[in-house]
Amino acid sequence: MLSQEDLRQIASKGISPEQIDAQLKEFETGFPFLRLEAAAAIGNGIISPEENERCEYIAAWNEYKAKGKKIVKFVPASGAASRMFKDMFAFLSADYDKPTTAFEKTYFDHIHQFAFFATLDDKCRENEGKGVDQLMAEGNYKAVVANMLNPVGLNYGQLPKGLLLFHNYEEGARTPMEEHLVEGALYAASNGEANVHFTVSHEHMQLFEEKVKAKKDGYAQKYGIQYNISFSEQKPSTDTVAANPDNTPFRTEDGKLLFRPGGHGALIENLNEIDADVIFIKNIDNVVPDRLKEDTVTYKQLIAGVLVTLQKKAFEYLCLLDTGKYDHSQLEEIIRFVQRDLCCRKQDIKHLEDAELVIYLRKKLNRPMRVCGVVKNVGEPGGGPFLTYNQDGTVSLQILESSQIDKSNAEYQRMFTEGTHFNPVDLVCAVKDYKGQPFNLPEFVDKSTGFISSKSKNGKELKALELPGLWNGAMSDWNTVFVEVPLSTFNPVKTVNDLLRDQHQ
Repeated sequence: MLSQEDLRQIASKGISPEQIDAQLKEFETGFPFLRLEAAAAIGNGIISPEENERCEYIAAWNEYKAKGKKIVKFVPASGAASRMFKDMFAFLSADYDKPTTAFEKTYFDHIHQFAFFATLDDKCRENEGKGVDQLMAEGNYKAVVANMLNPVGLNYGQLPKGLLLFHNYEEGARTPMEEHLVEGALYAASNGEANVHFTVSHEHMQLFEEKVKAKKDGYAQKYGIQYNISFSEQKPSTDTVAANPDNTPFRTEDGKLLFRPGGHGALIENLNEIDADVIFIKNIDNVVPDRLKEDTVTYKQLIAGVLVTLQKKAFEYLCLLDTGKYDHSQLEEIIRFVQRDLCCRKQDIKHLEDAELVIYLRKKLNRPMRVCGVVKNVGEPGGGPFLTYNQDGTVSLQILESSQIDKSNAEYQRMFTEGTHFNPVDLVCAVKDYKGQPFNLPEFVDKSTGFISSKSKNGKELKALELPGLWNGAMSDWNTVFVEVPLSTFNPVKTVNDLLRDQHQ
């Protein structure tokens, strides 16, 4: 099925023919749905610390930071913001010239409130000889939108979200990239340094580097720290081959195989290369202005405190198991920790002999750990926190997307729709073992949790394969803990008009 030319193309990406065969087989077989026990809830997989506990966790985090550990803030920032402007692209190509839909009317009615208004106004004067208000008064609304979206203007239709102007300040508007630098200084700095890592698309790398270079010294001076800012690209070796509806390889017009990015799950490779003790993960568009950052900073410190508190206990138990000097009551204490605190349960654990039990406990304790903030479900898109059966028969906490759940199972569908919380990508991760060695993160991926979606290329239908999501199946075999955080910490920007919400003003 694969020609010599195909093999050369595959090799140039760092992909093996065996990987291609495996991917094509996955198109044929599909992926199994996950078996669910319950949606996680307060008291059943989600903890909601009382005020005194919150103070203790924050103190634990500050104590940990003082030890000189390396902390990194990891921000997935790849991809253009084109979906954010889908409605405005539609307006440009519509057969009418004045705002007609509710979305279009909202955009133009409040255009002065956007942080990018001043730069858009300047672009309109440069390209049209008139400002935004004059163009609108003349009914030339499409010129305003064209100057926002097109390369001759601000080029917002092609730029990444991280480089758009989101928030207004007296000293000038800020991009999400800058807001993440500020956050890094406020909760992730140690030893007078803040380490921030952005994953960036190849075509945007130079723009990101230039913007960071122009901005970081000002924030370093403002917060009295030094920034170490790094970048990486999604690896070509994580791309997946596309297939025709009959599961044969999809080919472009020149006969080559079509590869597509494997989704954010591919970033487990980038995460694996970060040298750090603790890594915060948060999406590029989930930022707020300084006046609203207090909750974000407080709860980031809190979930980090939960992480290092649990990790310390896990390390103590691993060291005890290493000695071989433990009694049955100590093993029972470790079992309670794994089952209650780490929420990992095994039904037949009582039937294990002591030697088997120690092997099991060591395996469950000695793996990467993450604490995930979850917010109350208010109908926003996001992965749901569930208690899920794993391939080894254990039940543990997982973040699931709707595509991983069998919709024909009425009970599972009810769990998903009635779930009380969802995860807005608010994670803090511990990625080294109790001996200080980094885990090899790809070893902890559940490869059976990818999914297949329908796409098209030049009008031809195709099937696309997405790898297990970064915070879904790619972290399936981690120790996972959920902590309730307030909705004020979740402020995504999915459309341009989301910037008009009070949280972004």
